[in-house]
Amino acid sequence: MAKLELKNLNKTYTPKVIPVKDVSLSVEDGEFLTLLGPSGCGKSTILRLIAGLEEPTRGQVLIGERNVTGVRPGDRNIAMVFQSYALYPHLTVYDNIASGLKLKKTPSEEIKQRVAEAANVLGLEELMNRKPGQMSGGQRQRVALARALVRRPDVFLLDEPLSNLDALLRERVRAEIKQLFAAQKVPVVYVTHDQTEAMTLSSKVAVLNKGDVQQLDAPELIYNNPANVFVAGFVGSPQMNLLTLSCQGNHASLGNFKIPLPKMPTVPHNIVLGIRPENVHLAKPEDTNIIKGRIFLVENLGMHYLISVRVDSSEKEEIIVRALVPIQQKWSGEEINLVLPNESIHWFNVQTGDAMVKPSVASQLV
Repeated sequence: MAKLELKNLNKTYTPKVIPVKDVSLSVEDGEFLTLLGPSGCGKSTILRLIAGLEEPTRGQVLIGERNVTGVRPGDRNIAMVFQSYALYPHLTVYDNIASGLKLKKTPSEEIKQRVAEAANVLGLEELMNRKPGQMSGGQRQRVALARALVRRPDVFLLDEPLSNLDALLRERVRAEIKQLFAAQKVPVVYVTHDQTEAMTLSSKVAVLNKGDVQQLDAPELIYNNPANVFVAGFVGSPQMNLLTLSCQGNHASLGNFKIPLPKMPTVPHNIVLGIRPENVHLAKPEDTNIIKGRIFLVENLGMHYLISVRVDSSEKEEIIVRALVPIQQKWSGEEINLVLPNESIHWFNVQTGDAMVKPSVASQLV
């Protein structure tokens, strides 16, 4: 068992190209950490720094309290699963899985035992004599996972392993990965830009942007209490409504409507209101503080419609609110009354983007 720690990890290529900026985090035994962010945010570079495929400009990588920053990749006792699977096309499934053990000159009987165990866990017993070209994408992915499992490493690293699979296969393999690594009891670091993978697989998530960790938290806290505007807008599908509003007194103005502000030391001139579409409700007769608007776009999501509403406003700039409504109701160009529950609203600083006040009641739809 080995804890993984990154201490002030930095990678600088040029003064203007810094993909990793002083990242510090830890992953305990049995924890599944996902590095989540858009392309170019530094998540794959962090993975390569952990693996030893790149050297940090400064900072340390520790595995089980052992500083491995200057240690060769082969001596770090890690296993890595690549996006491209990286299987040897001329070798059988058995030989692909056993390749790393053979390089370490593991006794042949032990190799057979470990390969058999991994094949049984991943359902590969009937494929052992096939070559990668004779298998589907999902089967090749399981072979790559098996090759990592037999290593019995101190840390597992996975670099977007599902990105080459179709949607249905990705769901199935994602479920397999969750069960598989829950039983390993070692740190797992998983890289993806897919928030669904991050939310469903992880015990904690690090959201990155431009080399910085924006928030490191449990998935439900990332979703319900985003630390800033970037996290709020990146995590969640459909995306959170983020509206820049002017403030007067103790209210923010949404078009011609007033939304009460929470208590804060000083009221800013402008503020960013955030609310997830699933928390925007259709108004009932008894509701107050109703927001009126007109629907201009309807998107069928299967279980719900996603509607985009232009809010009544005396200003030239259009204010658009997106809401999820039941599939039984059909909307097209109609006027609509909406309610934005105060307990579901997030407030962010316009200048810094940081959260100013957290919602008093977290969403239950995670």
